[in-house]
Amino acid sequence: LDHMAAKKIMGSKSKKKTRKEEAEPPELSAVDDSVSEEDEEVSVYDSEDEIPHGSDDDESEEEGSDDESDGNEEEDFEDQGSSDEDEDLLEDQLKHDSDEDTDAGIDIVEDIDEAYDTAPRAWKRTVQGGNKSKAKDSENQKKEAEWMHTDNLSSDDEDDDGANNRIGRVPLHWYDEYDHIGYDAHGEKVVKTASAKGEGGDRLDQAIAQSDNKSQGKFTVHDALNDKDITLTERQLELIRRVQGGAYAHPEFDAHPDYVDYFSGVNKEISGLNDNRYEPKHRFQPSKWDKLQVRRLLDKLEKGHINMDYLNGKVRDMNDVKKKNKDDPEKPFMIWRGDEEDELAMRKGAQHIAAPKLPPPGHAESYVPPDEYLPTEEDLKEWEEMDVKDRPHGLLVPKKHPNLRSVGAYQHSVREAFERCLDLYLCPRVMKRRLNIDPESLVPHLPKASDLRPFPTVKCLEYKTPYEKGDTPPVIRCVSPSPDGQFMASAATDGYVRLWEVQTGRLLQSWNISKIIAPVDDNDDDNADTNVGSDDDTSSSSIKPVVSLEWNPNRNHHCLIAAAGRCAVVIATGTGGEQDSEITDALLSEAASHSKDSSALKTKAVRWISVTKTAKDSHKTKPVSAFGGYAGPVSILRTNREMSSVKWHRKGDYFVTVSPKAGAAAVLIHQLSKMNTQQPFRKTKGEVQLACFHPNKPFLFVASQQHVRIYHLVKQAMVKRLVSGCRWISSMDVHSSGDHLIVGSLDRRMVWFDLDLSSTPYKTLKYHERALRSVGYHGRHPLMASASDDGAVHVFHSMVYSDLMRNPLLVPVKILRGHSIENRLGVLTLAFHPSQPWLFTGGADGRIFLFQDI
Repeated sequence: LDHMAAKKIMGSKSKKKTRKEEAEPPELSAVDDSVSEEDEEVSVYDSEDEIPHGSDDDESEEEGSDDESDGNEEEDFEDQGSSDEDEDLLEDQLKHDSDEDTDAGIDIVEDIDEAYDTAPRAWKRTVQGGNKSKAKDSENQKKEAEWMHTDNLSSDDEDDDGANNRIGRVPLHWYDEYDHIGYDAHGEKVVKTASAKGEGGDRLDQAIAQSDNKSQGKFTVHDALNDKDITLTERQLELIRRVQGGAYAHPEFDAHPDYVDYFSGVNKEISGLNDNRYEPKHRFQPSKWDKLQVRRLLDKLEKGHINMDYLNGKVRDMNDVKKKNKDDPEKPFMIWRGDEEDELAMRKGAQHIAAPKLPPPGHAESYVPPDEYLPTEEDLKEWEEMDVKDRPHGLLVPKKHPNLRSVGAYQHSVREAFERCLDLYLCPRVMKRRLNIDPESLVPHLPKASDLRPFPTVKCLEYKTPYEKGDTPPVIRCVSPSPDGQFMASAATDGYVRLWEVQTGRLLQSWNISKIIAPVDDNDDDNADTNVGSDDDTSSSSIKPVVSLEWNPNRNHHCLIAAAGRCAVVIATGTGGEQDSEITDALLSEAASHSKDSSALKTKAVRWISVTKTAKDSHKTKPVSAFGGYAGPVSILRTNREMSSVKWHRKGDYFVTVSPKAGAAAVLIHQLSKMNTQQPFRKTKGEVQLACFHPNKPFLFVASQQHVRIYHLVKQAMVKRLVSGCRWISSMDVHSSGDHLIVGSLDRRMVWFDLDLSSTPYKTLKYHERALRSVGYHGRHPLMASASDDGAVHVFHSMVYSDLMRNPLLVPVKILRGHSIENRLGVLTLAFHPSQPWLFTGGADGRIFLFQDI
């Protein structure tokens, strides 16, 4: 019972104390008194003096009796704020005891905010005594309030001159061996003081200095980063004291603020939500959506769908304006606007194609047609027999009427309308768009021909082939210049091989190849080689035309090879110098002096036959050069089938012959110095037309009627098959670089192959009107030419670049004419000069021309 009574008494005392503390504003002062911990009560407000409790004596005496055991010690305690339960309890006590407070005469401060602002912000513990009075100077209160509110300083303001250490979070023991501890903002060293170096005294001296500072009311702290002793201010000491006591550093901090029911619709300036965010970047850029809306409005404004009243807000709905405009009878309008088709094209969905318009009426449909449109009786009978579609005016018969009132109804109007409906219903219509393209833009831009010189332009020389009067001139089948460009050899259908001088056009030598090969070509007996070249054997034999001729490409080998019938004849030209003649004789020595019975020289497909001494004497001619030696046929190579082509290797020792009807032996490779023959293929694919060597690699090009196959002679395998797209290949030539190939065909095509690019043609040219007979590259200049049966020779600028990323430049520059067409044959052969941009041509008219660049 005693214990319960004591608790009740203490509860009533705490109620009275709380009411008094709420009634008067607290004041702040320093506390020097000390009381005992047992009897002291913790006040919400810290003050040095006692808080007045009003004028009620009874209450003062009662409170004084409760505080009899005040001591001298002070308890370090700070109020952390009241809880919600305490606040509810206080509200209930204030509500029930409001009458008692009024009767007791307690002064309740109505303007608590003003009193709270004027009160100092440092609370100390107070002992609630009975009769103590408040003793605090107002000036001290103002000073304490000022230094407690001085918390607007930044850490950067403490170092205005930039003399503090700026090394950051670097361990200071790294600078133990140096006379400085870092660098300031200006890059200068922060030098150690004497105390940092150990020269300022020991720990005893430091303890004495601390006691002196304490007696003077100072508290000094050593800043190791900047090596300075910093004296703490009263504000800093108060903040440290509050933090050590477990309170918030600032006395005005509200730990339990009133709850404000914010929601997303509240303005952020009022609510404080997201008020510390920066404005997004898109707020400062033009809005794409606004731009789109403005563009749409301008488009509608141009089309007349809206007006300025709608944009200004005077009109809400444009339908009202349109209704008013329609109801206005005085407003003009156009019957035919002319943009109906454009509107139909702009509609979405399936495209609507308007029906074709009927043709306008003509003179025949007039009610007073001219007399020339009136049909006669014969015309009427003829029209009745014709179909309606074939009649000039269809079902209509032109008639004259005296006036317009006399014109009756058209009797076929229903029929024509029905047929038109059937046409529109059954006949499909397609909209065709007309492309407005400049034709010149489709043509590739090519350089001018004058910028691509030199190339042959003018016919300068003519080499006249001799023939008997009354006979037709022999057809020139092939021409071939010497490697030095001084001489030129030609072959014709009369069986002769002629040697010409290029500069003068003079005929130097002539050899009758048909007469030489007659006994070998006609007889299959081995004993026929004893009578090679005899004059008696050619009386009854037919003339064999020379179908192929080529000069040896080696400048030291002065010889050429000609193909006629089933034989190929090696001829020494006698045009070499002193050294060249010896090399040429060494090359031809084996062919001129081999034994007749040598079994190694006789095979199934080939026989090497040396021209006898008697034949040599009969066909021997005077050499052109003083050191030329022997000039004339040396050896004959005989095959089982007629030859169509012979080609030298670039070194001048090997050559290849083609016999299209020979089957597996159609392509044969021969070595002149050793008189050996090789058959590279066991069987051939298709009928072989041409064959030639690669200029740099051990490749052999073999052309059939429609394809070109490339074989590797060392590996004995096919490398590539080129698809020409031609019906019949007639000629072929390889570029000096070996990377490009041109093929001519009888179907007017000239096909360019890039061997590094693809197996299909890079370019297909069709400039000629008739079949191509010969094509060729120039050895030095970027020139290419083609000869055709139309009597023209086309010259092209063909630049091939070493850069693989650039395509070859192909430009037609000149068309050379001069040959006449005989028996539907035109220019049959052409050959470029080895060093000059000149061109030799030979045709069916028996003439040989030289075109030069003049």
